[in-house]
Amino acid sequence: MQSNTSKPDFSVPQEELDKQAQYAAMAESVLQSRFPDRKPRAFVHTYGCQGNVADGEKIKGILESLGYALTDEIEGSDLVLYNTCAIREHAQDRVFGNVGKRKAWKEADRSRILALCGCMMQQEYVAEKIKKSYPYVDLVFGTHVIYKLPEFIYRCLCDGKRVFDLSGGDGNVVEGLPVHRDGTFKAWIPIMYGCNNFCSYCVVPYVRGRERSRDFDTVVAEARHLIAQGYREITLLGQNVNSYNKDKDPSLRFPALLRAINDIEGDFWIRFMTSHPRDCTPELLDTMAQCEKVAKHLHLPVQSGNDRVLRDMNRHYDREKYLSLIDYARQKMPDLSITSDIIVGFPGETAEEFDDTLSLVERVQYTSLFTFIFSPRPGTKAAELPDPFDRAEKNRRFKALTDLQEQIAGRRTAAMKGERFCVLVEEPAKEEGFLSGRTEGNVIIEFPGDKSLIGTFRTVEVTEPKTWVLKGKLIDDKD
Repeated sequence: MQSNTSKPDFSVPQEELDKQAQYAAMAESVLQSRFPDRKPRAFVHTYGCQGNVADGEKIKGILESLGYALTDEIEGSDLVLYNTCAIREHAQDRVFGNVGKRKAWKEADRSRILALCGCMMQQEYVAEKIKKSYPYVDLVFGTHVIYKLPEFIYRCLCDGKRVFDLSGGDGNVVEGLPVHRDGTFKAWIPIMYGCNNFCSYCVVPYVRGRERSRDFDTVVAEARHLIAQGYREITLLGQNVNSYNKDKDPSLRFPALLRAINDIEGDFWIRFMTSHPRDCTPELLDTMAQCEKVAKHLHLPVQSGNDRVLRDMNRHYDREKYLSLIDYARQKMPDLSITSDIIVGFPGETAEEFDDTLSLVERVQYTSLFTFIFSPRPGTKAAELPDPFDRAEKNRRFKALTDLQEQIAGRRTAAMKGERFCVLVEEPAKEEGFLSGRTEGNVIIEFPGDKSLIGTFRTVEVTEPKTWVLKGKLIDDKD
């Protein structure tokens, strides 16, 4: 299948990429002269979503290409970089706290580089706060210019001046950047960037720009390469994967992409997130049902079960549409695992409107939920809405929701006792001698086993159904 080969408007000119290659060579030379007996060490920490994690892997890849050795220890590092998240206030507070702790680290050796990037930095008021209140921060850059990191590092090394770059407008797509994969059997593949939905509570369209999709064939080729390297789980990423190539020929849209990757030879699972209900279609659900390698797990954020609240959130669907999608999905995939996001305490949400959310959760019977108390984000419409309910009331509602979901999860897992599941073994569990694996439906099962099984598919029987993490026994030990 051939994609449209015309150059998109958001591409970066080749001369700019050539310039960055020159900066990379110069930065590497400077680092070699400053560290003749060892490699300089870089500590990179990423906050937030899987999209941020994928960005962090590119940042690590670029730093390695400049000659840095990655380290998990801040002390003794020569560069510290925080890749930040702006979705909730708590995440921002953590960043400011950690940056404050780095003052002594920086003062101990002024040649060290302290860098901040990501969604949080793309907000002008945050960048200004960093500039005025944290003068020891050397480098601040936004979400659209990761490819310019070689230039930024070179300038920090040679100019002795602070570097701030929040440019990028609606962003771009840059292919061919080096990537340091954090995992050896699970991989992230961003298929698109940005968002056009402008939910009233969300800063993503402002910090990530408008939607732009990667080339269809390029994504498939990347998946094929990873699978050939032995990766067992490929997760396709986008703020709204359902709108991938939305304005192009149907043969290049998201269901077609799932089918193309599903057709690659190999033993692997395909996951994706996030799926927006606005653009979730019967075609997508049919594709999930028909593709044996697409995990039967759908993360479909509802945010609220009340139509008025959904309108104020600017979600572009109502309760009836959402439930019709759930019903159709379960008709096609009876064993489908469904998870969701819910915001508690959206401005003006009444007790009766919150009860609509509780009733929807009871109706859907989610496998699990990601639940959040509303966090106002500066610059969004929701931050300006009147909010008559105090934190104590929102905490009470939050507990009611989590208590309900715990009851639902307990009933679901109790019914799983004695069932056998294929799991991808991911890591050692906390309990000595046990491993942690994840089912196709994204449920964790812990079972006794040798660490050599990590990264392989195994069959496990559930022996002890706990609410969130099941206990089981290994049925087979063959790869």
